[in-house]
This record gives sequence, structure tokens and C-alpha cells, in this order.
Amino acid sequence: MRILAVGDVCGEPGLKYLEQNLKSVRRYHGLDFVVVNGENSNVVGMQPRHGDRLFHAGADVITLGNHTWAYRDIYGYLDENPRVIRPANFAPRCPGIGYAVVSTAWGRICVINLLGRYGLDGNTEHPFTCIDRVLGELEGQAEVFLVDFHAEATSEKRALGFYLDGRVSAVWGTHTHVQTSDWQVLPGGTGYITDLGMTGAVNSVLGIEIEQSIGKFSGDPPSRYRSGSGPASLEGCIFDIDETIGACRSAEGVRLQ
Repeated sequence: MRILAVGDVCGEPGLKYLEQNLKSVRRYHGLDFVVVNGENSNVVGMQPRHGDRLFHAGADVITLGNHTWAYRDIYGYLDENPRVIRPANFAPRCPGIGYAVVSTAWGRICVINLLGRYGLDGNTEHPFTCIDRVLGELEGQAEVFLVDFHAEATSEKRALGFYLDGRVSAVWGTHTHVQTSDWQVLPGGTGYITDLGMTGAVNSVLGIEIEQSIGKFSGDPPSRYRSGSGPASLEGCIFDIDETIGACRSAEGVRLQ
């Protein structure tokens, strides 16, 4: 089973790139399943119309992150769409759920979303104890388990990768928008990459308009982020997984422009 994890989609350039290219990318790379992080698809946060566009473009599951609650209209969308998931370690009373189990021709795939604590929202359940609980609840309900860890610190992401090695099929990091070069299969058979990167404007600062970002670091007053413009690219990782045992056979970072 070949699974593509797509890095944070940033604004209109990222959305349009997927709408124009993801289906052909699926065919060319022989992909069976695609997970897209959509939490920046409206630059900051995602609204229902952006989720609909991602599904129409070819996503099978959409994950979110620290900007999940940027728009109130996402609340009902999460409750109505089991394939749109928010971090599982948000408070239990929050709308939506932190995982999706999808039946496919190759077996059941479970995608789990987690939020890191270092530098993000400390008012969440600890991601390590949360994943233990969630995996215990889901035992026997899927053949392949995938984890999107939306976190700031590379050390926290890498530690979780080793913590879950041999227990899930793949772990990837999102949020920092810069693709890392450490895609690999860990010793226990779990595919891993510290950060997928982003899907958005090439000439930007993490997907944001260059001049606005420079101004932010130069002391300009705060303003709502504006996405960059011009050519876009897709960044992510392809995991080749043996669905009979749930182990990853290979991991390969991708950058398509």
C-alpha cells in the first residue's frame, strides 16, 4: 500500500496546486491513500469550503492542528465529516474527533492527529499518554495506523517517532512548513519524517507573503497573514506499507513543483 502524506496546505496557492495536480500525482506514483494537513488552507485555519476543495482534489483524510478553532463554522463541519480530524489531545468536549478509521480495498487505515505541547498549546492532554490511550481504544480496528504529529519542536516529533516505533505504520511531523531530510524506516518498522514541509507558494516565508513576513520581524504592527503568490509546490512523504503486518517498507520525501 502506497500512502502519501501532504505537508500543510497554505492558502490559495496550495489549494489550487492540489486541485490541478493531486489526482495526476496519485496516478503517476501509484498512490492508494492520501492524507492532507489542511489547517492552513485558509492561511490561518480551515473553513468548510476549503475542506470540500481538498476532498474534491483527491484527499482521503484531512488533518488539522493548532489553528483548528480559527473559525466557528468548522465546529459543525468536524461533527459531520468523520474524515476531517482534529488533534486527539484537545479537550474531550471539543467538536470532532482525533482519529478516522477508513475501510479500503487493502484493509482498514486509521489516521490519528496529535498536537505537540512544546511551544504550542500546553493546555492539552500530553500527546504521549494520549496516543497510548487512543491506540488502546482502537486495538484490532485497523491494519494500518498513521500518525500526524502537529508540533513545533523537532526533538518532540522525533521522540514520539521512536516512542511509537513498531506500534504504528508511520509517524510524520507537520506545522513547521520546512521539509526535513530524515525520511526513514525506524528500527521497529515504522516510517518516519520529522516534518513533511508545506504545500504552497514557493517564493514565500513558510507560505506567507515575503514582505509581510519581513515586516513582522522588523517590528510592523500585527496584521492578518496573507499567503504568498506565484508558483506553488507540494511537499510530503510517500510511505510504502505492507498492509498484512502494518510495517513500513520504505519512506521517501517528495517535492513536486
